Amino acid sequence: MPRVVIVGAGFGGLHCAKRLAGKPVEVLLLDRRNYHLFTPLLYQVASSLLNASDIAYPVRAVFRRSRNVAFRMATVAGADPARRVVRTVEGPDEPYDYLVLATGARANYFGLDAVESVAQGLNDLPSALRLRDHVLSRFEAAATASAPDRRRLLTFLVVGGGPTGVEYAGALAELVKLIVGWDYPTIHRSEVRIVLVEGADRLLGTFPPALGADARRRLERLGATVRLGAMVRSVAGHQVTLSSGEVIEAETLVWAAGVRAESLEGGLAAPRSRSGRLMVDGYLRVPDMDGVFAVGDAAAFVQDGREIAMLSRPAIEQGFSVAENILRAVRGAALRPFRYRDPGIMAIVGRNAAVAVVRGVSLKGWIGWWAWLGVHLYFLIGFRNRLAALLGWAWNYVFYDRPIRFVVGPSPRPSPVRERGD
Repeated sequence: MPRVVIVGAGFGGLHCAKRLAGKPVEVLLLDRRNYHLFTPLLYQVASSLLNASDIAYPVRAVFRRSRNVAFRMATVAGADPARRVVRTVEGPDEPYDYLVLATGARANYFGLDAVESVAQGLNDLPSALRLRDHVLSRFEAAATASAPDRRRLLTFLVVGGGPTGVEYAGALAELVKLIVGWDYPTIHRSEVRIVLVEGADRLLGTFPPALGADARRRLERLGATVRLGAMVRSVAGHQVTLSSGEVIEAETLVWAAGVRAESLEGGLAAPRSRSGRLMVDGYLRVPDMDGVFAVGDAAAFVQDGREIAMLSRPAIEQGFSVAENILRAVRGAALRPFRYRDPGIMAIVGRNAAVAVVRGVSLKGWIGWWAWLGVHLYFLIGFRNRLAALLGWAWNYVFYDRPIRFVVGPSPRPSPVRERGD
């Protein structure tokens, strides 16, 4: 059977493999991690609302009943289209008849090396867990710190006014409201400062202006401060200087200001867009590379004069489309061009508060919140994860409690056990 190698088990790669399951092709799915991650809920792990296991699902468990789909945990170092092989760091090379690149994205720091060295990210599971540990550790330190140190410890700067930045700022504000006074009686709510910085003149630039304004009002109601038209210019120690000239002293800088396509370490001699994504044609094929496709964040697919956004829904649709076209190519049938039909976008701001655009209809408040819940439950992989997320949300909603607020940190090296009498 023709062999399909898919690089990346994110939304695009996973759904491409699911569509090819049970079909007359041999599928190998490669990823450096052995789980699929539901990235839209990473901020809830970082804000102590969900467990890491609630938004991650083992790839092998997804395909345990699919005889033609195999998984290999490996780091891809590059691809050689001339030899039709994918190179892995661990070896050996993996041959293919069709190659699907679904390598995802990483944080884009826009050349600000100083920011990259100190910023907390929200792009993968380890970074979300580090951010949770970091934030809770600031409160632990502030509980016994002097007043000048306490202000720095309790200032949280979130950079980026897109869905990730807005959702995390809202979740952090609600976490602060919960734990200050209860877990930390020596800290007053007025001492905690959450600052959301956005370079544009409004939040949620891909949403209608009215919804962006509504999100800002709700964040400010939760106690957050919003700085519009400002960007991070430099970082020196704990001092962050904005383009407006304002200097903010903080020990926490959360970067949610954009992503850039992840590139294969060994490189791929193919044209890329300014965002680092691979240029593709109307069928999501990489030009001049027979049998090579790209989907999701890896693909610079242009529709109506602009690139499709780096979101989960386009990646899923592209994964399905490439799978169908591979099956058509195997049968000798004509390929079908990809056309994305946007079902909508949404972001949650806090309890009973979300903004959404669904099929052109703007939603906010309670209705938007219910729409957000339904969509995210539907797209979570695995019944257990859906149930766990639903129970976590219900517990927090009813009891105003986030029980996953413990600092784990790196595990210390165990000391040798001495025998009795030593």
